[in-house]
Amino acid sequence: MEDNNSGIATSPVGWKGNHSHSHHHLESQSHKIHQHNDILPSTSILLIIIPIIIIILLIAISLLIVMLKRIKSAKDNRISSKSRSVINNSNCMFIAHSTINIHSSPEVKGGCLHGGSSGRMPQPKLRGVQVFTYKELEMSTDKFSEANVIGNGGYGVVYKGILTDGTVAAIKVLQREGKQWERSFRLEVDLMSRLHSPYLVELLGYCADQQHRLLIFDYMPNGSLRQHLHIPHKQSKNSLNWGIRLRIALDCAKALEYLHEDTTPSVIHRDFKCSNVLLDQNFRAKVSDFGLAKIGSDKINGLISTRVLGTTGYLAPEYASTGKLTTKSDVYSYGVVLLELLTGRVPIDTRRPPGEHVLVSWALPRLTNREKVVEMVDPNLEGQYTKKDLIQVAAIAAMCVQTEADYRPLMTDVVQSLIPLVKTYSSACPSNSFRCNQTVSPRS
Repeated sequence: MEDNNSGIATSPVGWKGNHSHSHHHLESQSHKIHQHNDILPSTSILLIIIPIIIIILLIAISLLIVMLKRIKSAKDNRISSKSRSVINNSNCMFIAHSTINIHSSPEVKGGCLHGGSSGRMPQPKLRGVQVFTYKELEMSTDKFSEANVIGNGGYGVVYKGILTDGTVAAIKVLQREGKQWERSFRLEVDLMSRLHSPYLVELLGYCADQQHRLLIFDYMPNGSLRQHLHIPHKQSKNSLNWGIRLRIALDCAKALEYLHEDTTPSVIHRDFKCSNVLLDQNFRAKVSDFGLAKIGSDKINGLISTRVLGTTGYLAPEYASTGKLTTKSDVYSYGVVLLELLTGRVPIDTRRPPGEHVLVSWALPRLTNREKVVEMVDPNLEGQYTKKDLIQVAAIAAMCVQTEADYRPLMTDVVQSLIPLVKTYSSACPSNSFRCNQTVSPRS
């Protein structure tokens, strides 16, 4: 009984304890709920603000992309308008695209050639490139009479002709040589319709009539430099005095400077030589024959690999041995032509004594020797130059024909080196033809 009473007596105490614990528990829960209610508004705000920020960022990025696309589109349109030109002719149209594809054949439609080109070239002159029929050119050359032949080579025959408007022209009839024949024709038309410089022979027109491929150029009355330097004819060597030779050297340097540094991408002539330097009535030089030309790499001094083509004696060593072509390959060829102007010798001459067969090998050690350089000069130039100027020209030639391409100068540097020399003789020989033979006194 006591145990039961005792148990009953203690029961209210336990209930009170439990009640107190429950009260504390409720207060704790209430406090947590209150805290949760405090946190809830700030979380909701964040959930609203974050998407808004993301949306604003996306809109800003979209607007930026649209603006960049519009700027790029505007630039492309400006480049396109500069590089694209359409030259009209009464019978047909030559469409000058913005890229040159030298690997495809010409597409002939209705007797007209439609071609493309690689790179951004200067716009053609307003005069434009005319399209001729084979019959028109046949009439202008008196049916390609042998009496009108002014040049002959592996590429074909060149005739002197008089066009219907009275223009005297040089008409080159290309010989069929398979794919290379087609490529050379296509390339020369594409390039020469875009490249315009007073130091390049001007392309007046072309003919792609059926199987015939002809190119029509401005007529150069004094023929090629080779004819005057190496072919005995009417005392032609005597007509090329020191002043004229310096002027020719500068004109050729400016032609290559234009090809290498004033076009984008650069143009590598690949067959620069004496016979491709033509002379006008005043013995001013212009570079011709772009049938083997190559479009260079966009990179500075960038290499392009290609089949080795050109003329023995003018090929740069690295190009001849590996097929790696750069603008410095043209610089080497220019150096050979400069040596020809200096010495009057041909690049390869097996009739000379041993050790003198190859012009560059024979000349290079002498070019930097002040005494020996005088001995190697063309005898026709005796007394027409100062030793100081001779040494300077020899130094330019020596740099151009260096075995290592990296040691060769840019054509711009060659031009800047020759300009003061030419000015000296220009002031001493005021006529445009430089036809005076007086010795110019050394400059101070």
